[in-house]
Amino acid sequence: MKIWLPVVSFLLMSSSVLQAGEANVVAVKVEKTGSNIFRFDVTVSHSDEGWDHYADKWEIAGPDGTVIGTRTLYHPHVDEQPFTRSLAGLKIADDIVAVTVRAHDSVHGYGGKSVQVTFPR
Repeated sequence: MKIWLPVVSFLLMSSSVLQAGEANVVAVKVEKTGSNIFRFDVTVSHSDEGWDHYADKWEIAGPDGTVIGTRTLYHPHVDEQPFTRSLAGLKIADDIVAVTVRAHDSVHGYGGKSVQVTFPR
């Protein structure tokens, strides 16, 4: 019986990690606030479980994958799902007409649903 206890513990821990899944971007609002300056309001969904597994950031990347901006999330949002956070003051060159917004979690990294946005000019 004691031989199986570590296996059962591992399976229980693994299933809780899998249960929370990856962080998904579910909505993005973009507002032009100046000449080539934008504000992003990004809604993320993730089954945060506490400090060991939570959505810990989201980022905005250009067509070539270059990161334009990152919003770090400093704590779990266990009781607030989905949640929206903003990032303002992002300067985006005229020749970039679309960006990709993707979320990151502390266990899986990137990999959930991302959103491509074409923003106002």
